[in-house]
Amino acid sequence: MLRTSFAKEPKTHRVFRRLQMPWNLVAACIILIPVLIIAIFPGWFTHQNPTDFNYDAILSSPSAAHIFGTDSFGRDIFTRVLYATHLDLEIGVFCVLFPFIFGSTMGVLAGYFGGWFDSLIMRILDIVVAFPFFVLILAIMAILGPGMINMFIAVSIVGWVSYARLTRSEVLVSKKMEYVQAAQILGYSKPRILFKHVLPNVITPAIVFVVSDIVLCILLGSSLSFLGLGVQPPTPEWGAMISDGQSFLSQAWWISTFPGLAILLVGIGFSLLGDSLVDLFRLN
Repeated sequence: MLRTSFAKEPKTHRVFRRLQMPWNLVAACIILIPVLIIAIFPGWFTHQNPTDFNYDAILSSPSAAHIFGTDSFGRDIFTRVLYATHLDLEIGVFCVLFPFIFGSTMGVLAGYFGGWFDSLIMRILDIVVAFPFFVLILAIMAILGPGMINMFIAVSIVGWVSYARLTRSEVLVSKKMEYVQAAQILGYSKPRILFKHVLPNVITPAIVFVVSDIVLCILLGSSLSFLGLGVQPPTPEWGAMISDGQSFLSQAWWISTFPGLAILLVGIGFSLLGDSLVDLFRLN
């Protein structure tokens, strides 16, 4: 008697296959979980103060005492990189939070209701998009002045545009779907249709974009600090540390190198997280 070649997959194998995570999500967790621990508890990994001067160890190369070396004031680079992690992640999250909430809300309302409100939102979007993003941020920062709060304000004024365009385009397609028409026939109110039926089906691309936008905001915050418009000294911040080391690249390469590697590592982690979310949402 011939055996069939299509054996039923054991139940334990099916459960294990469902629990398996994409490789990019695993890699993102390997990178970002230690980064989050460092950001929350930097004192676990160093006992030095990131702002203390040590004039006996100025521009010391990496060694057992200072594994990342010291800067022109004798401050420990390793300690400053660790303490800057919290600040740079805070910049990435808060520069994304308001644009995501406000921009997604405006995009959903404009796409669903249309009419004069949609026209008004689109004209505002056209005006903002007409200017280069970074140049517009610099112009707003020049008016408001340097500092983290002003940086959050400047990014929020400009950054919500991307989320509004993204969610509006999704809503224009979604509101013609059968489930929306069925909800309208059943007599559901517009707020219920909008926030209970339409929003959950159109917010996924915006959530995925949030992860990528965090990387862009960290780079933006570092760039503004590099130019002297973001975080002000002596507060440790990766971009400001890179700026501090640009005058000593020939004799103290470690001042700028290690903060730059930290930005690179966090950027790779969030990029992998964004790719894994795209894969997970596609499978679902």
